[in-house]
Amino acid sequence: MQPSVQAARFPASLPDSARAPPPPSRRPATTAEWGEGVVQNCPEEPRAPPPQGAETIESPRPSPNPGRVQVSNPDGTPGFDPGEPVQQQVGWILGDTLRMLVPVLLVLAFCLRGRAGLAPHFLQQPEDQVVLLGAEARLPCALGAYRGLVQWTKDGLALGGERDLPGWSRYWISGNAASGQHDLHIRPVELEDQASYECQATQAGLRSRPAQLHVLVPPEPPQVLGGPSVSLVAGVPANLTCRSHGDAHPTPELLWFRDGVRLDGAIFRQTPLKEGPIGSVESILSLTPSSHDDGATLVCRARSQALPAGKDTAVTLSLQYPPVVTLSAEPQTVQEGEKVTFLCQATAQPPVTGYRWAKGGSPVLGARGPMLEIVADASFLTAPVSCEVSNAVGSANRSTALDVQFGPILQAKPKPLSVDVGEDASFSCVWRGNPLPRVTWTRRRDAQVLASGPTLRLPAVGPEDAGDYVCRAEPGLSGRGGGAAEARLTVNAPPLVTALHSAPAFLRGPARLQCLVFASPAPEAVVWSWDEGFLTAGSRGRFLVETFPAPEGLAGQGPGLISVLHISGTQESDFHRGFNCTARNRLGEGGTQVSLGRRDLLPTVRIVAGLAAMATTLLMIITGVALCCWRHGRGQSSFSKQKNLVRIPGSSDGSSSRGPEEETGSSKDQGPIVHTDHSDLVLDEEGALETKDPTNGYYKVRGVSPPTSPDSCVTSLQLKGPGIFNLHNGLS
Repeated sequence: MQPSVQAARFPASLPDSARAPPPPSRRPATTAEWGEGVVQNCPEEPRAPPPQGAETIESPRPSPNPGRVQVSNPDGTPGFDPGEPVQQQVGWILGDTLRMLVPVLLVLAFCLRGRAGLAPHFLQQPEDQVVLLGAEARLPCALGAYRGLVQWTKDGLALGGERDLPGWSRYWISGNAASGQHDLHIRPVELEDQASYECQATQAGLRSRPAQLHVLVPPEPPQVLGGPSVSLVAGVPANLTCRSHGDAHPTPELLWFRDGVRLDGAIFRQTPLKEGPIGSVESILSLTPSSHDDGATLVCRARSQALPAGKDTAVTLSLQYPPVVTLSAEPQTVQEGEKVTFLCQATAQPPVTGYRWAKGGSPVLGARGPMLEIVADASFLTAPVSCEVSNAVGSANRSTALDVQFGPILQAKPKPLSVDVGEDASFSCVWRGNPLPRVTWTRRRDAQVLASGPTLRLPAVGPEDAGDYVCRAEPGLSGRGGGAAEARLTVNAPPLVTALHSAPAFLRGPARLQCLVFASPAPEAVVWSWDEGFLTAGSRGRFLVETFPAPEGLAGQGPGLISVLHISGTQESDFHRGFNCTARNRLGEGGTQVSLGRRDLLPTVRIVAGLAAMATTLLMIITGVALCCWRHGRGQSSFSKQKNLVRIPGSSDGSSSRGPEEETGSSKDQGPIVHTDHSDLVLDEEGALETKDPTNGYYKVRGVSPPTSPDSCVTSLQLKGPGIFNLHNGLS
C-alpha cells in the first residue's frame, strides 16, 4: 500500500529537462523515448517490434577481388593470395569482419528497445481547449508504467495530489489511477479559469505539454441609442449608434441588418469604449434615410465565437419627410387650343401646407390647390408645368411636359448667301412643330422640289443658280401653321451688261444711249468707249456719261446700274460707229455694243401733212352733213308753225331784209326744244358758206322738229359771226 502524499510535499513543478516529449502513438514507449531504464537480458523480456519502416538488411559479401580466384583457408576463412599485396588482403579481411558484425549490432538494438518498454511514459496529454463560461472543462492525462504521484499545475501553481483537490471546489481529478488515468475537471468554468495547465508525474520527473484553457463569455444584448423608435428626417444624414456592454470574451462584432439582409453597403465604425468595461464596443451606422424608410426596422446584432448566433436588438425608424409629389395631366396628348387638367398628389409627414404652380419657371397666377385647368398651346411642349408642395419639413417639386400637337412654326429663317461662282452654297431653315413638319425647298415661281429637310445644298454654283430659294413647311394635322421663307443666293461673277433700247436721233440733234449692268460684287467702273476715245464719268466734248441705280435688280445677280451716254450735236460718223459699254469687277469684266439709230426729217413732214389732210376731210364731211340737215329742216311744213326769230344786224348801207322779230306762234304750240351743245365742231374755213348766207349777217335760227318726223336731224343751228357755225343736234 502506497503512503499518502500531501500536495505541499512536492515541488510546484518539475524542471523542463524532465518533461517528456509526446509519444508518437499509444504503443509502449521505448527506452529511447523514456530516457532511463534498467537493461535486462533479452530472452527474459518480450522484444518490442522493430520501428515502423525499419528493415533487416543482409548485404551479400562481395568478392574482394572480382575477376580473380579467391583463396580460402581449410576452415573457410579467407586466406592470403600470394599474388596480391599484403596491405590489400588485410583490407579485405577487415571489411569482411565489419560486415559480419552489422547483424549482431542490429539484434542488440532490438533487444534494448524491447527492454525499454517498462519505463514511465505519457499515454495521453492535455490539449488546448475553448469552453463557454459556466460549462464544464475536461483536460485528459494518461500515464503508462507509472504508479507514483500525479499532480496538475495552473499557470505553474500546483493544485495538489489528491483526487478531490481540496481548496479548489470546482476542480477534481477523475479516472482510474491504477490504469494511469488522471483527468482534470472544472465545473462550472469561470473567466478566472482561463490559464495554462500541465499534468506532472513527479516521481518519474515527467511533465506534459502545457494546455491553454480559453473561456468564452457570450455578449449581452446590444443597445441602440434612442431606441426602440428613432425619429429621423428624410434626406438628412443621420447616425445610429449600437453599443454592447459587459465582459464578453472575445470582443463581439456588431452587425446591422434590415429585413434579414446585412447592410454591407453602409459605413461602419467599431470603437472600444475606453471608459466602459473591458469588451464594451460600439458601432455607428451612417445613413441618409428617405421617405420609403418610414416604419422600417433595423437590427443590431452582437456576435462572437462564444455566441455565433448572436443577440439582436431592433429599432424602428420614424421619419419626418417633405412631400413626395406625383404630377399627372389629362389628357397627356392634346391639340393646340384644347383644355388640359393637371392633378398634383402628395404624401408628407407632417401634412401638406400649400401648393404652388408654375409654367416654364413662371408662376401661374391664381392657382393654389392640387388641381389646375389650362388651355394648351405650343409652348407647353418646351415649357413644362410644375407643381411645388410644401410642409413643415420642406418642399418638393415635380414637373411634366404635355404632348401638344401643333402646326409648323418658323424658328430660324434662311439667310441670304453671296458666293463666288464655282463654290458650294448651303441654306438652312428651322421649323418647329409636333409632329415634326415636312420641309421642302423650291425656287421662287418654280414648283420643282429641290430638296427635303432643313438644309439645301447647292454644289459648284453658277450664274444660273442665282435667285430666290423658298423653304416651305406644310400645315399640321390641325390645319394650323405652315408657311414659307425665302432667301436669295447671289452668285459673284463677272458683270452682265445688256444694251437698252435707244431712240433714233436726228443729224446734228441730241442722242441718248443706255446700257444695263448687273454685277456682284458691284462693278468698279462702267466705261463707254468708241473709236477715238472713252469716258467713265463726267463730260468730254460732245459726250456726257451718267450712271444711276436701276429701278429693280436682277434676282441673284446683284444690284443693277443704268449707264447713259449723252451725245449733243450728232455727226454723220456717230450713226456708223459702235459704242461699247463695259463693266469690270474683281472676277472679270463684261460688255456690250450699242448702236445709234438715225431719224430723217422727210418722213416726219409726210406724217404731219397726212394728219392735216385727214383733219380737213373730216371737217368738210361734218360741214356738209350740217348744211344738209339745215336745208332739210327749212322745207318741212311744220317749220311755219314755229316761232322763228331772225335778227339781221345790218349791212353796210344800213338796210335790212327784215323788220323786228315777230312772234309767229304761241309758246303753247311750241314743241319741246332740245339744246345739244356741239361747240366742239367749229369750221374755221372762211367763206366756205358765203353762198348759203346772202345777208352776210348774224343768224340765230331756232327750230323744233315734229315728234313724228323721222327725217329731222337738226334741232338747233346757231351761226355766230361770219364763217363760224355752232351746231346743236337733237335727235328725236
